[in-house]
Amino acid sequence: MKWYLLAALGLVLGLSAQIVSAESNPTLPPRQPNGLALTPPMGWNSWNKFACDINEKVIRSAADAMVSSGMKDAGYQYVVIDDCWHGQRDAQGDIQPDAARFPSGIKALADYVHSKGLKFGIYSDAGRKTCAERPGSRGFEYQDARQYAAWGVDYLKFDWCFTSTQDAESSYTLMSDALRASGRDITFSICEWGKNHPWLWATNVGNLWRTTGDIYDGWESTPDKQNGMVNILDMQVGLDGYAGPGHWNDPDMLEVGNGGMSFEEYKSHFSLWSILAAPLMAGNDLAAMSAETKSILTNKEVIEIDQDALGIEGRRVFKDGDIEVWARPLKDGGRAVVLFNRGKETRRISVPWSALDYPADLSLKVRDLWSHKALPAAKGSFSSDVSSHGVVMIRLGA
Repeated sequence: MKWYLLAALGLVLGLSAQIVSAESNPTLPPRQPNGLALTPPMGWNSWNKFACDINEKVIRSAADAMVSSGMKDAGYQYVVIDDCWHGQRDAQGDIQPDAARFPSGIKALADYVHSKGLKFGIYSDAGRKTCAERPGSRGFEYQDARQYAAWGVDYLKFDWCFTSTQDAESSYTLMSDALRASGRDITFSICEWGKNHPWLWATNVGNLWRTTGDIYDGWESTPDKQNGMVNILDMQVGLDGYAGPGHWNDPDMLEVGNGGMSFEEYKSHFSLWSILAAPLMAGNDLAAMSAETKSILTNKEVIEIDQDALGIEGRRVFKDGDIEVWARPLKDGGRAVVLFNRGKETRRISVPWSALDYPADLSLKVRDLWSHKALPAAKGSFSSDVSSHGVVMIRLGA
């Protein structure tokens, strides 16, 4: 069948998905979870560091470094190619990689990543073109999903550029159905920047959905750069009730190690994403990261909070100017707590047990997750000095 006939068929299927969906038509059975991403996905994505400057050597090096650095042992699984891997579609309409950048092909690259005990991810777009103006998947959803499955793809990040008047829920539902029909388990990352409030409709469509625009590698927004780390953090307030096992709010990928923030600020970034039960997708050059960056990204005690099986996203339980407390309950009955100082001077921050739904007279063990030390037991509250732009992250338990 000619590619343009396949494209036409895909557009018809897309229109059908807009007209009839399990969520909008009560006569259809409810959409079921796909059983994937029961804890927030962890891995690496090429975009934040390399943008379009990618090739198969860069991706292979990232996979090698994920293993040699200890990141795999810490829980990272996915190696994801972002935009700019695409070539053109062939005579049958099948998407092909850029032959100059990926001469061995995507299947060979996926096989290499799998040989390291890792999982392989790829990128496309719900529109007619990707954000970097490579061929998008509009009209080719089922064909692309079959191609990804044949290549051995385990994860798809699906963007929202060049979508014109498309309906977001229908467009993402169409690709979700295509992935399910591909015959392979593929974790689905919805990347429409929170424009259409995906937390309201995407629970059984995708496994994670972006809640904001692209993150900026800086502490806060500037006139020229939007979505600094703390600005994205603020956008997460009130969204915690929509996340859980298999469906996660995604405040975008990590910038740890990319140079725009200090060591203390990157520790805050990583701690706060973990308390949020956010996907932990590193975005630095893994093959050249410093010991400080590695110490953040491989902090297993902090990662354990992010990956807690109860799957309840943390929330801000206290705010007074520049000082904040974020907390989340854990499966073992304990609590993870982040004391966060947004200000320019060291501050004393306290959290009373009442803010954590604990009885005031309860005595609890305290573990500092960055110093990796047990602190004296606390009763009724916990207090600590917190450096400028820094955090103290603790685990409380009986």
